[in-house]
Amino acid sequence: MSTQSAVVPNAKFLKQMDDTIKVNVNLCFQCRKCSAGCPMSYAMDYTPAQLIHAIRLGLKDLVLNSKTMWLCSSCQTCTTRCPQEVDIAKVMDTVKIIAVSEGVKPAISSVHSFNKAALRNIKWFGRMYELGLIGDLKMRTFEFFKDMGLGVKMFLKGKLKIIPSISPGRTLTTWKIFSRVNKKERI
Repeated sequence: MSTQSAVVPNAKFLKQMDDTIKVNVNLCFQCRKCSAGCPMSYAMDYTPAQLIHAIRLGLKDLVLNSKTMWLCSSCQTCTTRCPQEVDIAKVMDTVKIIAVSEGVKPAISSVHSFNKAALRNIKWFGRMYELGLIGDLKMRTFEFFKDMGLGVKMFLKGKLKIIPSISPGRTLTTWKIFSRVNKKERI
């Protein structure tokens, strides 16, 4: 005899989503165009349409513990294809933000580590500095030798610069953007 755990809907979750993003996910009528166009859906545990449906049902635990939002590449294909103009990419970002703010461990920790490393890299240099990003990511994941062969090939072809491109004006502008975001996140 197998025991199945009950899935408990959370009525407050849909309201939390509505209040946070101002996107009405109830407009979705499950045409699945978002999922059909998603270049990452093959690797997701739930397609974008299924995740939207789970949000509509208030299945907070299922949504926040899903791999889907961590695998979303934010390419906007889903949002562009939606006949109801539901900003699905924004929904995915919001679900990530809620998960992190509530201390839910990311289903795919390496994606979250990459995101943190990339944002820190952009904040420091005002743009992407690939070698710095790789170093930061390796220190976060402790995967020091993973993809080393690819890194050497890229370096030999001149794709990885040793010294970052630094522009004081660009860096200052980027710092101001990060500062405004930090103030909004504290509110």
